[in-house]
Amino acid sequence: MADGAVRHGEETCKKVDSGITRVFQLLGKRWTGMVVAALLERPAYFTDLRRAIPGISERMLSDRLTELGATGLVLREVDEGPPLRVSYRLTESGVALEPALRELGSWAERYLPEGGQCPERLRK
Repeated sequence: MADGAVRHGEETCKKVDSGITRVFQLLGKRWTGMVVAALLERPAYFTDLRRAIPGISERMLSDRLTELGATGLVLREVDEGPPLRVSYRLTESGVALEPALRELGSWAERYLPEGGQCPERLRK
């Protein structure tokens, strides 16, 4: 055993909470958090969401909205028109994410500088 190495069994290793694991399996996917954040402001049509989230493709937006709908966070509503339009809004459980997302945004403003570089004090 190398100097400073500690032996222990698997049971002593802390496991990540299953709730956190489920949250990041969903919200950790690229674009998902941004879609939810865009819908926090108000319901939106598909084209409005595309404009609100620069860089997302139509296919990816459609996939993320479908996933969020399947988890019960987003509701898809068809406006018969004419013209036929589809809008999306957060469900009660989707709206309940707002405090957590706002807190994460505040944390990012404080601890994650623009450009994704780690602050010097964290590199030590």
